[in-house]
Amino acid sequence: MATYTARGGKDTVITSDQKRALLHEALLKLGGIPKKILVVPPDITRLHSNAGELTQILYELWDTANGTTFDILPAIGTHAPMTESQIAEMYGDLPKATYHVHNWRTGLHHFGEVPSELVQEVSGGKLDYSIPVAVNRRLIGETGLPGSPYELIISVGQVIPHEVIGIANGFKNVLVGTGGVEMINKSHFLGAVDGMERLMGRTDTSVRRVLNYAHANYLKQLGILYVMSVMDADASGERVMRGLYIGDDARTFETAAELSRAVNMTFLDAPLSKVVVYLDPREFKSTWLGNKAIYRTRMAMADDGELIIIAPGLREFGEDAEIDRLIRKYGYRGTPTTLNAVSENPELQENLSAAAHLIHGSTEGRFKVTYATGHLTQTEIESVGYQWAPLNEVIAKYNPETLADGFNDNGFFYISEPGQGLWALRSRFSE
Repeated sequence: MATYTARGGKDTVITSDQKRALLHEALLKLGGIPKKILVVPPDITRLHSNAGELTQILYELWDTANGTTFDILPAIGTHAPMTESQIAEMYGDLPKATYHVHNWRTGLHHFGEVPSELVQEVSGGKLDYSIPVAVNRRLIGETGLPGSPYELIISVGQVIPHEVIGIANGFKNVLVGTGGVEMINKSHFLGAVDGMERLMGRTDTSVRRVLNYAHANYLKQLGILYVMSVMDADASGERVMRGLYIGDDARTFETAAELSRAVNMTFLDAPLSKVVVYLDPREFKSTWLGNKAIYRTRMAMADDGELIIIAPGLREFGEDAEIDRLIRKYGYRGTPTTLNAVSENPELQENLSAAAHLIHGSTEGRFKVTYATGHLTQTEIESVGYQWAPLNEVIAKYNPETLADGFNDNGFFYISEPGQGLWALRSRFSE
């Protein structure tokens, strides 16, 4: 287990040529560019991760070396399969690549489980179930042998604060992004019950410990190479890569996470009474994803404050049809109500990731959330526990094309890309 590349800093800007050189160097350290590669990058919901360009560079290196197989399995987890236009926008034109679709309910290889004793330990006794470990069968192949039918599996993704695990990427990209129903359900519920504000922005969390165990005991044999970016906005607002970390162990992720904490977290000295967040319609079509506006700002919001979410692309609640139905049925009603619903309803017990999401998406009555939508109706938005405002009226008042991130003159705080950071009061965040 080793780190092959660790380049980054708060003021570092890694150019495309440097990305190519660093990726090439890492592959040479592994013995050269394999002929048969499987790349596992994020989907369009991580458009700003730079994983699209990194996948393109890997393809170019493979093609130049006369490779024979370049398969791409987007790590969609529970998300909807990517469309052809999304694939083109995310990864560009890769004519010899073959794309595959992950289904978190079928086509899985089952390894074993994370024991209930560990879950009980990391949750402080709140939960005591075991967690089955399964990933997309393509990572294993029909023979069931490590790495078959590929010479190398490359996980590509972004290290960024995250509501379920604390800081995203590393082993999560495979174990959840290409994982099975029970791993996704139970890991998400563990994070929700443990308390998202205890986890966000932290590296050593209950969910991370579960994934580290699963990797060490089951996935390590696959020899997966993890390519991880740390992204930031420069002074002009353009996305730049601050760090690129390549390795196959937990320490590589932890090193990247240290930089992410430095560049992706904004600490405030006073709570925010009004926050306006814009959801890029290319990325955010559901509250399952769009509620990042809530997750990433909740530790900065004032009690009785207002969060206004401009969501022109919002068309549904869940990316998965069953989860969408459950969100519509139970709504975002707070932790006690949701936990009670879980105890009384088998359909939630069988869909714990949905229950976790309902907890994550609630403000626990502490501040108000107003969604401005053009597709989901006022009735639909209000039925799940949020307030609603007409999209055109809100854009006329808060125009994303003219607003700058941060404090604005008329007393509100603006965020253009909620998925790219975490905003918190210093007093609410401690090691």
